[in-house]
Amino acid sequence: MNLKTLIGQLQLLAILEGISYISFGITMPLKYMYGLKGPNYVVGVIHGGLFISFCLWAILAFQKRKVTLGELALLLLSSIIPFMTFWAERKILKNKN
Repeated sequence: MNLKTLIGQLQLLAILEGISYISFGITMPLKYMYGLKGPNYVVGVIHGGLFISFCLWAILAFQKRKVTLGELALLLLSSIIPFMTFWAERKILKNKN
């Protein structure tokens, strides 16, 4: 993963966005079972920023002709389905660098 390239940055965002999504699995029980709202809020803010960044980088990669329209659609879909950003990083982005 070369962080100097657009695809390398998108790969990192895919992994971080996926981790932040999974983090809700920890913070949701804290919020609803124990009344601890702080951790869920922090994870939510981080996840929101990563989600928006991932989507913007995916669109930028499409505009720069690094990904096709079909790949862009899969990348955007992957951002809303848990664990799918990890799949997208492996199957779509890994061989583009």
